[in-house]
Order: sequence, then C-alpha cells, then structure tokens
Amino acid sequence: MIKTRDSNLISLDYRAEAPRFARFPNGIIDAHSHINGDRAAAIYKQARDLYGVTLTYSMTQLIHAESVKRVLGDSIRFIAIPNFGGKDRAHEFGKGFIEAIDRWHELGARMVKFWSAPRGRDIGREAGDWKIVTLHNPMRRHQMDHAASKGMMFMVHVADPDTWFATKYSDASFYGTKLEQYEPLEILGDEYKQVPWILAHMGGWPEDLGFLDGLLTRHPNFYLDTSATKWMVRELSKHPSDAMLKFYTKWRGRILFGSDIVTSEAHIGGQYTGGPPTGESSTPEEAFDLYASRYWALRTQYETRYEGPSPIADPDLKMVEPQKYDEHASPPLRGHGFPAELLRVMYHDAAHQLLDRFYSR
Repeated sequence: MIKTRDSNLISLDYRAEAPRFARFPNGIIDAHSHINGDRAAAIYKQARDLYGVTLTYSMTQLIHAESVKRVLGDSIRFIAIPNFGGKDRAHEFGKGFIEAIDRWHELGARMVKFWSAPRGRDIGREAGDWKIVTLHNPMRRHQMDHAASKGMMFMVHVADPDTWFATKYSDASFYGTKLEQYEPLEILGDEYKQVPWILAHMGGWPEDLGFLDGLLTRHPNFYLDTSATKWMVRELSKHPSDAMLKFYTKWRGRILFGSDIVTSEAHIGGQYTGGPPTGESSTPEEAFDLYASRYWALRTQYETRYEGPSPIADPDLKMVEPQKYDEHASPPLRGHGFPAELLRVMYHDAAHQLLDRFYSR
C-alpha cells in the first residue's frame, strides 16, 4: 500500500504508472526546473528517466552546479539566476547579478532568468528599494544588455496565480494589479525584440487563454512554458478541452514543456539546498514521489482523458476558501487528450528548435 502524502493523495504507485504513458522517440525536454543537491538530483533522475524526460534545463543554485552536473552530465543545462540566498539583496539583484551571469556563462548557461514576481516587492522593500527585483528597475536593462551581448536569451516570471492576487496581493496600491505586471514586460519585449523570451508558468496567466493569445500575437519573440504543476493542473483543468486544443495548436512551437520541479537535500532528511520549497518529504521514496508526481500530473493532463482528483495537495484552495478546504485538499484534474503530433512538438521539438541554437554556442 502506497503511503498517502501531499504529493500522492490518491495512493498511486508512480513507478508502475510510468509505463502507461506513451514513449516519444526523441524524448521529452523539461525546459523549467530547479535541481539542487547531488543525492536529490540522483533521485530526480530516477523519476525523470521513468517518465521519458531526457534533457533538463535548470535554475540550479550556483554552489550546486558542479555536483548536479556530475550526477546528470550533459543531460542538464543551466539557466542563469542571481544568488537568492545572499544577504546583500541590493548587490545580488543588481551588479552582483551581472557578475553571476558571467560565471553562469562559463558553466554553459545561455539563458538568464529574470525573476520579477510581485512578492519580490517585499524583498525590495526590506532592501530599501521596492523596485529591486521588478521589471521597473533600470538595472534590469543593464543586466539584459549584458546578457544579450553574450548571446543569451531571457526567461521571466512576471505574475502569479489569480488566487494570490485575491489574497496575498490584495493591496494593489503596493503590488499592482495583475494586468499592470505586464506593462513593463511588453515594453521590454519590444526593446529586446531580437531576443527570445520564455514567459514562465504559461506567461503567468493560465487562467486567461485569451490574454495569452493577445500577448503572443503582439510579441513574436515571446514563448510560454507549462511549468508550476499545481497551478497548471488547477487552472488548465478548468478550460474546455476544445479551447485548450485550439490554443495549443495555434501556438505550437511557442509552448515548451516544463515542470518547475524543485529538488533539495532537505527532501531526504539533509540540509536545505536552495530553491523555492515544494512539498514535504524526508526519505528517498517520498522524494521520488514528490518529483514523479509532477510528471504524472502534467502528462495525465495533456495526454489522457482522466477526470478525477489531482494527487498533489494545493494550498491555494484553502487560501481562497478556508471554510471549504484544508491544507491537504486538491483540485480536479481534467485530461485534455492532445494528439500525439501536438504532444511531440510541445514535449520536444519546440524546446529543441529554440534552445539548441543558443546552447550549442
């Protein structure tokens, strides 16, 4: 009997489930992850291999890059990020990030992540400048100029779930509205139109496919990734399958598969090794379920006609309706059953065609 936990609420055997999914000859590329810690990376590799993922792009903490590379070899590629753990936030998100970009470039990174989530304003306020991690910050242009001069492309986290704007970000006078998050993004997208941009987490607005359609139409250099599994399962399951198919077909080649899996030695009883926290685990088998659950949920959503509960607890439900949900509640998961050819493009070809021309330099 599989132990029930927040990454496996419906007691699945994720190892037995993996062979049920189709195999794609060229494999699956995960364009968005956070792999840290060598032992955790080895467990992640087990889950990744079982679910057909052959290449991972990761926002690894710089101090873990070499150890993670030893575990995953050429099957991991890095995305440059600042030192989120540094005490001097003004430096780490300012000139220090330019220095970090140089180091990441030496390690083979050809993409830079500009994390600009609204909650970054809290970090900025503590550091004395609320704009420090926002796209409003003039320093962003210096960082972008530097990255572009080194032949690097951009990734950006621009917005968070609607559930957060209804709760955590209810003070719009400080955080701004959700729509206002996109104003500096669109300006910068035009200024750096020669650079491809991946907009993480379905552009930050999976709740509104119409908005995303307009965003991609206005900016031919914008791409989306499917990462942030809990968020995607909750919101993309709400859309009718015909609307999902229409959107993903129209924008085939500009939507990349990504999981947002976070690994840490803390997941197997060790020390915290960076990256945003994702779920709770303390043993290798629990960590395996934590990582495998993301691939199971995403592939189930895109490939099957499953209709049932998500196996992953989603705290956003309690955040919005505490009288109805507890911390272990999960949303419905609806499978949209995409055709194999569309899946092949999203799982592999889109990332291969976009990213290889940068990472082969």
